[in-house]
Amino acid sequence: MSFQLTILGTGSASPVLTRNPTAHHLQIEQEGYLIDCGENTQHQLLLFKIRTTKLKYIFISHLHGDHFFGLIGLLSTLNMHRRIDDLCIFGPKGLSEIITLQLKYSDTRLNFNIKFIETDTEKSYLLFENEYVSVTTIPLVHRVPCCGFLFREKKRKRKIVKETKPNDLDFEEIKALKDGRDILNPDGSIKYKNEDYTLPSTKSCSYAFCSDTQYYEPIIDIVKNVDVLYHEATFLHELMPRATQTFHATTKQAATIAKKAKVGKLIIGHYSSRYKTLDAHLAEAREVFQNTYLAVEGEVHKIRDSKAKD
Repeated sequence: MSFQLTILGTGSASPVLTRNPTAHHLQIEQEGYLIDCGENTQHQLLLFKIRTTKLKYIFISHLHGDHFFGLIGLLSTLNMHRRIDDLCIFGPKGLSEIITLQLKYSDTRLNFNIKFIETDTEKSYLLFENEYVSVTTIPLVHRVPCCGFLFREKKRKRKIVKETKPNDLDFEEIKALKDGRDILNPDGSIKYKNEDYTLPSTKSCSYAFCSDTQYYEPIIDIVKNVDVLYHEATFLHELMPRATQTFHATTKQAATIAKKAKVGKLIIGHYSSRYKTLDAHLAEAREVFQNTYLAVEGEVHKIRDSKAKD
């Protein structure tokens, strides 16, 4: 099963030519999960050859424009491409009203259904789950209601060893072996012992997206031991007063969260437009948490191998 992250946008509210506003794309199996959708997100999806036909779920952290102004454009394009599959959009109160009004007054009639699911940004709870993954909210502290999202892969099934696989297995017996069960004869005796024909499943993966937020220690227990944590680091640490004033975090604060939560890997982003280069961001964060990386647009992080450098 694939579990990989593509960075689409790394900037903050003020636009700069070299950075796009926040957007991440997570691929789990063959399904696409878009997390935030700033302006130009659909161009980034095209540029990095991400198939929007596989996009099934969109998660919006909060209603500051650099995190959702690209959504109506993306929906319009999906409609022009004659999408008919349902689309689930998760976001805070007000998002469905905004999108509905935009569609109404542009006389855009969608060929597909949108299911809006309103998030409660003040608590951590199971927001969504399907066959492959569960998604839990991460309450954050920002100027408007805001939450992050924790993606945890479901427990993976055991692997059947092809070299020892009996030729007479039917579909239900294969399923039973993958589920960790023995195959029994009609009299209840063991026909095929599970451990003789399968290997243990590989470790399930996890990814936590912490959008705009002040330094907020209550999230540590929620993201503890995740494979990859994305945490905003809008400012260098010398501007901590400015970060506090604007409800953002610094490099060292993001790294402190990662260190205390014992995550596998930290990615920082949402850089202020005042910074032309980002070497200092990386250096400051690595003083606290060595396994830190800059969010770089177009870069793919294979989360299943996250403990090694991508």
